[in-house]
Order: sequence, then structure tokens, then C-alpha cells
Amino acid sequence: MAEPTHVGIIGGGLAGMAAAATLAEKGIQATIVEASPRLGGRARNVAVEFNSQVVQLDNGQHILLGAYHETLRLLDMIGVDTKQAFIRSPLKLASVSIDQTSAFNLSTPKYLPYPLNQLLGFVFCKGLSIAERFAVIRMLANLKQIDFHLSEDIALEDYLRQQQQSAHTIKTFWEPLCLAALNTPIATASSKVFLNVLKDCFAGQKSDSDLLLPKQGLSELFAQPITQYIQSKQGNIMTGERVKSIVETDGGYEVTSRHKKMTFSHIIIAISSHHLKDVAANLPKLAAPVTATKQYRYQPIYTIYLQYDSTIKLPSPMIGLQGGLGQWVFDRGIMCDQHGLMAVIISAEGEHQQLEQDALALQVANELRQAFPNLTKPLWHQVIAEKRATFSCDANTTRPAYITRQQNVYLAGDYVYEDYPATIEGAIRSGINAANAIH
Repeated sequence: MAEPTHVGIIGGGLAGMAAAATLAEKGIQATIVEASPRLGGRARNVAVEFNSQVVQLDNGQHILLGAYHETLRLLDMIGVDTKQAFIRSPLKLASVSIDQTSAFNLSTPKYLPYPLNQLLGFVFCKGLSIAERFAVIRMLANLKQIDFHLSEDIALEDYLRQQQQSAHTIKTFWEPLCLAALNTPIATASSKVFLNVLKDCFAGQKSDSDLLLPKQGLSELFAQPITQYIQSKQGNIMTGERVKSIVETDGGYEVTSRHKKMTFSHIIIAISSHHLKDVAANLPKLAAPVTATKQYRYQPIYTIYLQYDSTIKLPSPMIGLQGGLGQWVFDRGIMCDQHGLMAVIISAEGEHQQLEQDALALQVANELRQAFPNLTKPLWHQVIAEKRATFSCDANTTRPAYITRQQNVYLAGDYVYEDYPATIEGAIRSGINAANAIH
């Protein structure tokens, strides 16, 4: 393998930023080439203006888990105080139906050691019958026996039925987890990938199942400190430069962007899977991953922001919703001092995609009003629709490796790390893997 002299990283989302920071830590020169005006990809702030005031919104509401070890290690490395950056709490999943006829509550006691805290949490969770609770406990115990590994992948809904999970348990407990973790309908979602997430949360150390809610915007949490870290290590960042082609040369690779031509010894392609075919057209040995990603389906994530009076507050920062379009509501006043601002998440495909944005916001606001009668009429709303937020993590989806047949060319992105879904952690792990392959 040729000695790296200058690594070109195509794409400045989480995977590309993680790769660049890892190379900077190793003292290897790298340049990020990003098409957008700034770094961050799908984890960034969006500025909107209402009544002459600029409000910073995230392009999607993200949560992290204590099991996101690589994400937390990266943040520590670039100087982010993770104790101050997140609201961290033991696993607590609470949801209410919009008609207030039912509720679910799972809370793991902080005072008990692992795994007794999880056992007691499931034994006393509300919203499932005693039989349903013990069916969940039996399933998790059986999964620990097989190390959460399946020899063959099947759709998650089918797998849960095989494990004697009731239709009510699937709808109330497993489906919201699936949508949050995989952004894929449970009828098609990969059981293998879902179980990998469960393993990280329920089969490691006690803190792995903790929920971490960001107390600041995603750009402040990731892009800004990573940019500062890379530049402090003499790394380069070029924004507003969409890559048009990558061509192999005698000494490496020539990258042509909108305004420039650059030569690199190694390349990490860290762009969205649906753009891979565009930049890899002149790299024939990437034919297999290009062919695989051409078959991908994609899933949206809609974030509906509703601004209420600043005195309005929910019972907790994160609450699940049952019986309507909205799936989770986050109180950003509790999380990051944006008082009265609620973010409602709708993951994966569904009927909400057929609605105009104003009609969608109105329906979600009406659902919230039913679930929480203390809410007044929102002052304004903003819908942010990421229509290709993630690849659809379906059972038996072919995912490429980060090491390719094209010499000194590597792939990074949330679709590359085959053991994990399209999450912050999956993207960051893939970028770190690609960077560590260069030495």
C-alpha cells in the first residue's frame, strides 16, 4: 500500500468529518471536499426567520445512546465536554395516546446494578400486561444466549411474532423502537441490524442504555468543533465544491470539482449512497457497491416544529405519541432553552407524505392538543422534510464494505457500516474505519 501523502475526503457529513478528524489525530494530511456551503450533512442547524427573529433549528431531532462509544470518544477527542453537551438519563421510554386512553412507561431504576435495573424496569413497566412483560423478558434472555446474533435475516415484524410478542406489544413497544433506531417500517426492517442495536443497549455496561439528548444545536455539537479540530491539525476544508469526477492517475487520483482540480494519494468517498454512482463513474472497480446502492430504497424523516408561548412545557423532554401521525415529541425548552418550542418527529414512509406542509403541521398540532390539553394554539410552525434521510434498512439489504477493490479508495457513510443502522454512530464508525485503514 502506498504511503499516504494527502487524503481527499469527498463529503463533509458525519462520516467525512469523523474520517478527517481521525486522520488529523494520526498526523495524516487530509482535505474535505464538500458540495454544500458548510459541513454537517444531515446533522446540521437550519436558520429560519419569524417576526424578524432568526431561530436556529436542527434539520432533524437526534438522540444518542450511551452505547454510542465512538461518537462519544470522537467528541471527547475534539474537545466537547460531553457531560455538559447532553441531558443524560437512564433508559426511560414513555408514550401517550393522543386520545389519552392508554399510556406506556418503561423506566430503568438508576440505583440498581446491571442487569437488575433492566429486569425491574420491564417487570414494572406500564402499558403491557404481565404476560406481555414477561414475554419481552424471555425474548431478551433468549437473545443474550445467542449473543443477539441471527444466522439468517428476516423482517423484524415476522421475527417478533416468532418470539411470541403480542400484536399490542409490537405496536406499543417494538415498533416505536424500530422506527427510532432504523427509520424503516417494522414490516420490512432488518432483524439482524435491529438486534445489533439491542445488543449494544441491553448486553453491555449499565450506562449503554442511557439516553443522551443534545443541549445544543447539531452544528454546535459536531460541525463547528470538528472544523476547529481539523484546522488546528493543519487539515483542509473546502466547501461549495461539488465533485464532478474522480480519475485514477499514475500517482493517485485527480478530483475535479466545480472550480478546482486536486490530486490525492488516497480517497475516502463519504457521500450519500444515492450519489455514489455519480462520483464513481470513472472508477470501474467500484462497480459492485455502485450496483448495490442503486437498488436501495430510501426513507424520509419529517420534523414538525411548533412554537408555543414560552411558558408552555411538557412533562418530560421526550415523549412518544400513539394513535396519530406524530411518533415522538421533544420539548426543546427543556433540552436547549428554546422555550415553548416542540419538535415532533415522523420517521419512515406513511400517509403524512401526501399532506401539504401547512396541513401536516395543523394535524400534528391538533394531535398534540388532544394529548396535552394545556397546549394553546402554536404561534408559528416549520416543517423540515428530509425525503431521503436514510437508506431503508430492510432485511437482507446488501451493504458495501469500507475497503474497496479500487486501490487506495475507501467508502464511508451510514450505509457502509453493515452492523449498524443509518444513525450518527453508524456514520461515525464508518468514517473512523475508513481513516484507520489508511496508514
